[in-house]
Amino acid sequence: MAGTEAERRGAGTGAEEAASRPVFRFAPSPNGMLHLGHAYSALLNADRARETGGRLLVRIEDIDTARCTPELERAILDDLRWLGLGFETPVRRQSEHFGDYRAALGRLREEGLVYPAFLTRGEVRAEAEAFQARTGTAWPRDPDGAPHYPDLDRRRGERERRERIEAGAVFNWRLDTASALARIGGAPRFRDAATGTWRDSDPACWGDVVLARRDVPTSYHLSVVVDDALQGVTEVVRGRDLLAATAVHRVLQELLGFAAPDYRHHDLVLDGDGRKLSKSRGSAALRLLREGGAGPGDIRRLAGLPPSSPTR
Repeated sequence: MAGTEAERRGAGTGAEEAASRPVFRFAPSPNGMLHLGHAYSALLNADRARETGGRLLVRIEDIDTARCTPELERAILDDLRWLGLGFETPVRRQSEHFGDYRAALGRLREEGLVYPAFLTRGEVRAEAEAFQARTGTAWPRDPDGAPHYPDLDRRRGERERRERIEAGAVFNWRLDTASALARIGGAPRFRDAATGTWRDSDPACWGDVVLARRDVPTSYHLSVVVDDALQGVTEVVRGRDLLAATAVHRVLQELLGFAAPDYRHHDLVLDGDGRKLSKSRGSAALRLLREGGAGPGDIRRLAGLPPSSPTR
């Protein structure tokens, strides 16, 4: 797996200079319009890049080809330019790099760390409910509230797995988290860029996460880890809602031999009801704020950020 020269070095920079500069990234999905919460995260990344003399990348996370559209991508990039983000081009589009994710998944498959999972979400819920009714014990759930995947498919023999796949069964590739943790010697830590301290992680709280689907050779977890490694990202600045996911990402980095970036998880911009802003609800869409006469400085103020300072 290898990123393009532009992704690794950046236009107009020499190899030694690029290697010594911090690298930040803002990675939106073009499945809706950017809202004020996205602007807050994007501007924090831009501010960190400016403060540290680093590089700012934009990555388009469009593995969901059914919902992501070129029109929404163009609107997102237009909003980011309007905000004044000086990001490098060309941007990396995940849909153009499925081969990188297949290669990473292939390495994990060769090491026996992933398995085909055939149960639907409804079947997983039914399994969890039956267990709870039978034992009176709560079925474990991940930080998003979804029930952990049962161990039925993990225990299937290779022959049965192959026969099911050859028969056309729908399946996902899931990480065998227990085996993965045994392989790397336990839950890895991560460095908190905000405090400069090392923090523990709890990958087991997710159970066996999906890493790829039969028709899409990746998932958010796998693609973001591969992309950050290939693009040389040194500090991930993202919302606190992704703090728990860092545990999964650190496991994958260890398994694949990738250097781990530092992590900075910022507070979320909430709506008047205290809920996280949502594309699906059209929360504080930047396009609407722009059409209402707001300028980039107004967006910083609405997001609770100080006025921008000159580039050093």
